[in-house]
Parts: sequence; C-alpha cells; structure tokens
Amino acid sequence: MRVDVFVVEQNCPYPELDGKDIDALHLRLLEGGDLLAAARILKPHEPQDPSKIGRVVVSPAHRGKRLGDALMRESITACERLYPANPIALSAQAHLRRFYESFGFVGTSQEYLEDGIPHIDMIRQPAIQPA
Repeated sequence: MRVDVFVVEQNCPYPELDGKDIDALHLRLLEGGDLLAAARILKPHEPQDPSKIGRVVVSPAHRGKRLGDALMRESITACERLYPANPIALSAQAHLRRFYESFGFVGTSQEYLEDGIPHIDMIRQPAIQPA
C-alpha cells in the first residue's frame, strides 16, 4: 500500500523501501484481510532523541472514514508506552499540518521539499517530562 500511495498515486519516485522497516514497529488497521491504514514507529537513536512516526498512510478505498485519526491515536499511544519520556517527531506533508496539530504536534521547521512535496518537521512533547 505504501508504494501504491507514496510512489504511484503521489507520482513520487523515491526508494520507499529504505531499510528502516526491519527495526520499526508497524501499526496496521485491518478489516478482515484488508489493510485499511498503516504507520511505522522508529525508536529513538539516543536516550534523549525523539521516537518517530512515519509512513502514515490510509488506503485510497477507505479514505474519509477518519481512519487517520484512529491510526494517529494508536501511534501516539504506542510511542508514549514504549518511550514515555521522549518527544515524538514526524515529517508531515505540509497540507496535513493542521491534522497533526490536532494531536499536539507543533512545527519545528520551515516548509521544505522532500521528493518534490512540501513538508514540515513537527514534534509533540512527551506526556511525562524527564526529571
């Protein structure tokens, strides 16, 4: 589904398979055998670094059902459970900024082009602040 959406639908030829999947936690929303939506979580590189949510995708056949909301809630919950003292980072397509802001993310960069698509870096502070 990621290749279908990110490479084909968005007409963005890039190496979608980046070698990070093997070490990532993958979240999937399924209905029967159908994959409705997915995201991956990357662990922090260093103890103070953020965890990262990425490759957030909803199947074209299931858009408009608020599945992105459910996926983000589950992704944030997983990050907070696994890395409670770490912020959560993501690289958002710029047109989705308000969507991610609704989950407590704030922009930390100017817009930039990634694979020809405007993006913005965003971060969400941890619910538990380090001592």
